[in-house]
Amino acid sequence: MDAQEYLRRADACLEHVARWLEEFDPDEVDYATSDGVVTLEFADRARFVLNRQAGASQMWFAAGARDWHYDWDADAGSWRDDRDGHDLYARIAEVVSDKLGRRVGLEPA
Repeated sequence: MDAQEYLRRADACLEHVARWLEEFDPDEVDYATSDGVVTLEFADRARFVLNRQAGASQMWFAAGARDWHYDWDADAGSWRDDRDGHDLYARIAEVVSDKLGRRVGLEPA
């Protein structure tokens, strides 16, 4: 994937997650965006961060002491973890669900 395609896909991913976060009560989970970054902040001040890593052509997601790196999988049409192949959006939904104590879903873009 060339740099232009990577940026297009990475920005679409960040926009998709930001739109999803708009559905939440800001007292439960709030978010902020900046160039290439979406930061989720919870009522207890915990922060999760999704950001693009252009040098590696990856998306990185950090939640607490854990972090994951995702490569674009053209065959699957999704961002996949570079270690075990899980889907980025599924992981975000999983850790946000765990943090909130209730199940939330995030459909692929």
